[in-house]
Amino acid sequence: MALVAPPPSWASRDPGATLGGGALQIGPPPMPPTHLTPSATPEEITCLVPSGGVLTPRDPLPPSTTPGSQANSSQSGSSQTDKSPNIECVVCGDKSSGKHYGQFTCEGCKSFFKRSVRRNLTYSCRGNRNCPIDQHHRNQCQYCRLRKCIKMGMRREAVQRGRVPPSQPAIPGLPGQFSLTNGDAIACASLNGHSYLSSYINLLLRAEPYPTSRYGQCLQTNNIMGIENICELAARLLFSAVEWARNIPFFPDLQVTDQVALLRLVWSELFVLNASQCSMPLHVAPLLAAAGLHASPMAADRVVAFMDHIRIFQEQVEKLKALHVDPAEYSCLKAIVLFTTDACGLSDVANIESLQEKSQCALEEHCRTQYPNQPTRFGKLLLRLPSLRTVSSQVIEQLFFVRLVGKTPIETLIRDMLLSGSSFNWPYMSTM
Repeated sequence: MALVAPPPSWASRDPGATLGGGALQIGPPPMPPTHLTPSATPEEITCLVPSGGVLTPRDPLPPSTTPGSQANSSQSGSSQTDKSPNIECVVCGDKSSGKHYGQFTCEGCKSFFKRSVRRNLTYSCRGNRNCPIDQHHRNQCQYCRLRKCIKMGMRREAVQRGRVPPSQPAIPGLPGQFSLTNGDAIACASLNGHSYLSSYINLLLRAEPYPTSRYGQCLQTNNIMGIENICELAARLLFSAVEWARNIPFFPDLQVTDQVALLRLVWSELFVLNASQCSMPLHVAPLLAAAGLHASPMAADRVVAFMDHIRIFQEQVEKLKALHVDPAEYSCLKAIVLFTTDACGLSDVANIESLQEKSQCALEEHCRTQYPNQPTRFGKLLLRLPSLRTVSSQVIEQLFFVRLVGKTPIETLIRDMLLSGSSFNWPYMSTM
């Protein structure tokens, strides 16, 4: 039966897609958006560092004051309360309500700046970091709005810390102030017990396109999956890797050419991590059938070599499963794998390297705080990563995708999935 190479077209994300005749629709069930929107709460975007900026600790802010105190009543402008109906907000052009944090601003920009500084919030621009900030567009990009606040002279040091809202518990040891500085390097700050890195991990987890149950009831480890189910699951694993990358912090801010280069290099490593995380059954007979070895017999020596590659794949999955890696650790491992400087032709190597370091620091902190009785856990997890490259990407392609895409290179599909920004439609003709 002819295998149809996939066009770079995309279809609806139907989690209930079946393998009957027609196109297999790859995609997660409807879930709340994981990327940042202007309506996202501050807690959801804590610890996002805009590309081109770095979180660097500065001197702590003045001590907290109680509501209603003299200090708290003067914090919205360093005792500057002069009103002037003829003066516009220096940020958005709306009517100014007075001088706040060193500049004449409206109440909206004053509150936005105070909230951003008090909670140490930073944001990510989904455009070209040059979004219009005016009365009608000021809520569309928080990154550009905060940058303009600082550019126009609003002073962070004028914002007093005040009370931390109940919805955001105080983090012990967290410096009172961070500032945006030039450069793409990201400081890896390890704090006492907790840090902003835990929020980074939460955003990595939220980027997963599938729910906790992940890939359905067919993944009971004792079940032997049929060829069609194996191919469908493999397609979902690959889709999950690309969709996850599209929604994690910082990756969308990279140049598109860098995004494509990174995913083309590491897609097979992400696939192995996803296969381990969902406990993908790896019985040899269905794998060989899926690879089409029965239809196109190989020479004996090639069969032996192919079986050896299958064994390597199985071993890597089993070794990861033996470590009982939790979801947060899987997310950090995938981020460490993704942000590699080994890809050719990268335009922003320093930034990508710093993102990998940030992900590594997040994993280290998670292991230290969640597994205090396993001091070697962090090292064991990191040592698993180099061996992921021993799994041949060509073998994964032959095992799982040749029935779906024929001779179309997986790298081409990955590029189309990344650039289209929606669900992908893989033509799949059932043999049943």
